[in-house]
Amino acid sequence: MRARPLTLIHDGLVDYDQAMERMTDLVGQRQRDERPDTLWLLSHPSVYTIGRRTPITHLPDPSRGIPVVETGRGGQLTYHGPGQLVGYLIVKLDEGEGIVDYVREVELRLVEALGKLGLPAERRDTPPGSELLTGVWTVETRRKIISIGMRQSRGVTSHGFALNVDGDLTPWNWAVACGMPDVDMTSLKRELGRADMDEVREVVAEAFEAS
Repeated sequence: MRARPLTLIHDGLVDYDQAMERMTDLVGQRQRDERPDTLWLLSHPSVYTIGRRTPITHLPDPSRGIPVVETGRGGQLTYHGPGQLVGYLIVKLDEGEGIVDYVREVELRLVEALGKLGLPAERRDTPPGSELLTGVWTVETRRKIISIGMRQSRGVTSHGFALNVDGDLTPWNWAVACGMPDVDMTSLKRELGRADMDEVREVVAEAFEAS
């Protein structure tokens, strides 16, 4: 994997709609070469985000009280909440490089980060005709720990990944995550019995050469 250093932005809990406004601004700056490639690490209050192809039957019961927001990224339904590390990647793709190529790089960098945190993980290839297996999965328990949904506009990526660190996993069970009814979502705390958000942030930033 070639070197691709990023500029790092650190934030705490940021409302999803506000984050989308800022991300749009960051993408515009990158398209105009007014800022370097960027990794923005943050978390969101509880919210479900859905892609344009997400079936209504995959949505949670409204009585759960968690808002559902349609977003412009690829992929299906994802849950965000406290205790999850979200990374938005605003990166100008190389000539001839597509968004699928970059998503694979993102998966591999996150596999590296999880390995350093003590959790063996892997990316998966999608069998023909199956729901996309984009993301990162644990090797031993075969659970999904990272969701990835990205897009590119005028050669610049947006959106990114969501790594479950130590938050409540229950809301994942109230909807159909990632278009896969049988998926078992997990977290670092569930797999390792411990998790430290500050440590995870540091290791993930290092895996993306972000400072």
